[in-house]
Amino acid sequence: MALAYDPHFIGSENLDDDAATSPSPLVLTQDELKKIAAYKAVEFVTSGMVVGLGTGSTSKHAVDRLGELLRQGVLTDIVGIPTSKRTHEQALSLDIPLSDIETHPVLDLAIDGADEVDPEMNLVKGRGGSLLREKMIECASKKFVVIVDESKLVDYIGGSGLAMPVEIVPFCWKFTLHMLQSLFQEADCVAKLRTSSETGEPYVTDNSNYIIDLYFKKNIGDLKAAGDAMLRLPGVVEHGLFLGMATTVIVAGKLGVTVKNKS
Repeated sequence: MALAYDPHFIGSENLDDDAATSPSPLVLTQDELKKIAAYKAVEFVTSGMVVGLGTGSTSKHAVDRLGELLRQGVLTDIVGIPTSKRTHEQALSLDIPLSDIETHPVLDLAIDGADEVDPEMNLVKGRGGSLLREKMIECASKKFVVIVDESKLVDYIGGSGLAMPVEIVPFCWKFTLHMLQSLFQEADCVAKLRTSSETGEPYVTDNSNYIIDLYFKKNIGDLKAAGDAMLRLPGVVEHGLFLGMATTVIVAGKLGVTVKNKS
């Protein structure tokens, strides 16, 4: 569910000098808003950086822009660490030099999208299916810049009514699904196995795991407690709650581009 843009999401005390641009008189599409946010994020990249490359429709614009700036010579000596096979292939096609977190255990910066952002900059990620690799790489980054259009802003995590993904092992997946649903029964949770829209077979992640999508009708409450409880369940590999990780959130919307930095 797309929520109305909340101008109070960005406190004036958190804005950079150039954090807001004048509203455009044009009506922009959602993809155009994503592109604006992505391009703004790439402004944080400087030559010589090791950069985490996110996955998804918004992050794709950032990777495209990074490749363009490398071709132009505006940026040099960039090393990219992709968060998925899909992003790896995209970066290779753009001649972006790539590596991994075993070689570079500390990244200068990661840029990625999010499926939900609450007022405290907590995130839901993983509807694109790459949450485990995203979390590993973004946890290893000194700075994590999140890029979204205004539809991703929510009053509370789960407030969009859309999926909160959990990556699980395939073994006895129905057991894990029922355990996850029971864990959040007070939030009227419905748990569903993600399937391929083409084949109807279970969706398989880059790590050969399955994904359970959780849908909440009520607020799940303490997010850290919820995340910890999920990780204690046998069969759960990782969840899509990214708590306290974002250092900067860039939002493109009808009011222009706004930037919030972690206080």
